[in-house]
Amino acid sequence: MASANLTDQMKEPVTGGVVCYSPTLITTNGIWQGNNPLEYSLPLFIIQVILVVVTTRVLVLLLKPLHQPRVVAEIIGGILLGPSCLGKVKIIGESVFPTRSLLTLETVAHVGLLYFLFLVGVEMDVMVIKRTGRRALVIAVAGMVLPFGIGVAASYGLQRHVSQNIHQASFLLFIGVALAVTAFPVLARILAESKLLNTEIGRIAMSSAIVNDMCAWILLALSIALAESGSGDSAGKGNSSGNALASLWVLLSGVAFVLFCFYAVRPAMRWVMKRTPEGEGVSDFYVCLILTGVMLAGLTTDAIGIHSVFGAFVFGLVIPNGSLGVALIEKLEDFVTGLLLPLFFVISGLRTNLATVRDMKAVVPLAVVFLLASVGKILGTVLIAIFFTMSFRDGVALGFLMNTRGLVEMIVLNIGRDKEVLDDESFAVMVLASVVMTAMVTPVVMAVHRPTRRLIGYKRRNLQRSKPDVELRMLACVHNTRNVPALISLLDLSHPTKRSPIFVYALHLVELTNRASSMLIAHSAAATSKPHSSGHSASTTGTHAQADHIFAAFESYEQHAGGVSVQAITTVSTYGSMHEDICALAEEKHVTLIVLPFHKQQTVDGAMEPINSAIRTLNEGVLATAPCSVAVLVDRGLSAASRAAPAHPPTHHVALLFFGGPDDREALAYASRMVEHPGVTLLVIRFLPGDDLAVPTSPSAAARDSRVITIVTDSSRQRQLDDECMNEFRLRNVSNESVAYTERVVNSSEETVAALRAMESIHDLYIVGRGQGEATPMTAALAEWMECPELGPIGDLLASSDFSATVSVLVVQQYVGGALGPDVPGASAESPTGGAVKQYLNNANQRMSVVAGTHRGAAPASLNVTWNGR
Repeated sequence: MASANLTDQMKEPVTGGVVCYSPTLITTNGIWQGNNPLEYSLPLFIIQVILVVVTTRVLVLLLKPLHQPRVVAEIIGGILLGPSCLGKVKIIGESVFPTRSLLTLETVAHVGLLYFLFLVGVEMDVMVIKRTGRRALVIAVAGMVLPFGIGVAASYGLQRHVSQNIHQASFLLFIGVALAVTAFPVLARILAESKLLNTEIGRIAMSSAIVNDMCAWILLALSIALAESGSGDSAGKGNSSGNALASLWVLLSGVAFVLFCFYAVRPAMRWVMKRTPEGEGVSDFYVCLILTGVMLAGLTTDAIGIHSVFGAFVFGLVIPNGSLGVALIEKLEDFVTGLLLPLFFVISGLRTNLATVRDMKAVVPLAVVFLLASVGKILGTVLIAIFFTMSFRDGVALGFLMNTRGLVEMIVLNIGRDKEVLDDESFAVMVLASVVMTAMVTPVVMAVHRPTRRLIGYKRRNLQRSKPDVELRMLACVHNTRNVPALISLLDLSHPTKRSPIFVYALHLVELTNRASSMLIAHSAAATSKPHSSGHSASTTGTHAQADHIFAAFESYEQHAGGVSVQAITTVSTYGSMHEDICALAEEKHVTLIVLPFHKQQTVDGAMEPINSAIRTLNEGVLATAPCSVAVLVDRGLSAASRAAPAHPPTHHVALLFFGGPDDREALAYASRMVEHPGVTLLVIRFLPGDDLAVPTSPSAAARDSRVITIVTDSSRQRQLDDECMNEFRLRNVSNESVAYTERVVNSSEETVAALRAMESIHDLYIVGRGQGEATPMTAALAEWMECPELGPIGDLLASSDFSATVSVLVVQQYVGGALGPDVPGASAESPTGGAVKQYLNNANQRMSVVAGTHRGAAPASLNVTWNGR
């Protein structure tokens, strides 16, 4: 029993001593055997991981309202768990994080760091340096030269206070890199959360940060090599020539490793991508092979004398952008960044002991140097920004963005501490300074950067005001590839021609998450898109594979269709604020119509199932705040008719359901564009209230006569506008045999539903107004049972799963806010400038009474009048 309690020890004689190995110190026999789990390595490691993840996640939630990036929360969490705070508590410092456990914790943390740097390399596109404009390249160089120069100048005075065991050259490089680096992954997330990703300053910052990051890694590899030779110099002074030769071999070996990766490994990765069928995932065999290659790359650079993370980073750079990179990110991202990476920050926090900061002779100069380097980086960026005719405010905001610190700097500081370039005191000061600087970036940028708002609005904010011979600007929102065919079919039905062109902004909506895959798209979008350009300006190189297919489909449609121009844009944001990006882009691009996909999709059996509830919230946000008209497309196979008979031109049967009101008039304006299409037949069904239809009034309205009178007056006014617009449409299409008109008189919501269910099932698309505001008596009962209020009562009924006809539905909402521009034909008679237009419509109404003889006042209440273009 005594020997069992002392654990079994296997002893193996080796040269120079005996190695003792105790397997029972890894796992416990259980608390019922009297064992303490904290005395065994595996249970202790699990407790450490749980504590680290919980602490960092809580801090992320607490700092989220302050718009702080996740890296700040993780670094602070490491400091809190370290000897500066909770580590002083005996149970934490001696039991949870004892010294004997740090070897295991640090080893696993470095494995996580290895794979995270591999993912960062996969995120980056090396070719972006070639595509980077001269302005971004100059800003990147200026953002590095000044702080690097300040660090070099200060290193001569700091070394005797900070590090005396390393030679001047390596100390110089370490300080310079630590002061000059910009954290690209952290910067990308700050830009996305600040709504600056698709702005000019965001594109410049992203491109400059990529160049800065790559230069920092090159300098870091050089400084590590010099640090190795410096430690050799301090160990043996008499072999300086041998150490110099060793440093040369380290550098040459590092260059050879990089060349081998780019000219041997990269072609092999391209071969793997070619062997992967389109639409299928990457084989598990190749994924395991690549993950093993990451470890091998880290081992190689570690054996050379360069830190292992450099090998993993270079290996990630050679992974071609596309499906292979996306598959690797999706398989690794959550586990690495959510579980393993926080361990690295805890190691940094355990090393950061603020109690060691005592010698002000070393602390004050180091803090002053860090401050001067940050000011120098901001000043250099401001000067270059002014040289390139940017505003002073934008220059200051860009300078703070380039001062973003993060994981890369923490790696530099930790390597510097391992190589004895930095002592404990200077390490703690630099970590604190990095946290403070990164925490300042978002608040300062949001306070300084004020995007210029257009003071003069544009006139054509809805289709009813737009001239038919003026370019129509549409913003087509896309979540995934499934949305594309229906949107392209809708564009084709809109009949773009050279006389009546359509400019389409294809907006790919990407949810901002804590995954690097969204940052991969953010990086590509910011690095390659160009503002105020026509055509397909957003290159798909380096973008998510799904974005490749989306943009390629729109570009193909642009090439084959006449009168269409497409510009592809990507926005990365959370669903809670994505509607702001959509509306801001619509305002900036003077868009007339925003087209949104519905949040449900059709299943095989014809039912409608939700995709993501957040998309519904997004659609509601756009409908509430859009600066122009909005259409929600419920796709039920709209593109199928185009593929049904390839030998013959497809015929699309479209039905417009007109109940009255601004939204229905906007739907009528959209249908007016469609009737010009030679392959479209349009049926216009106008629903009219019968004479015995009771108009519901609320008790409060009945109690106040003035309010009742106001409502009745507005209804009469709307009805008059409906008559004028419908008569004008009928007069314009009096000789068009592809247009049919009919009127249905209904006396209740039940009769409305019955009329809709009795419609023929030959239609491909229903167009209906949303009917915002007070429901009409014909739809009042339907409004009480709406499942999707964003579609309105009629749209909700047509899109419901229990509706017999599975037809695509386009629900239109007209923009009615703001003042109308003068001299715009087709402007609503509600405007102060609409008097002449109103007189024109009245004249058209009189002519229509003679031509068609079917004015509403002349039709009996029980008669359905049908008109087929005659």
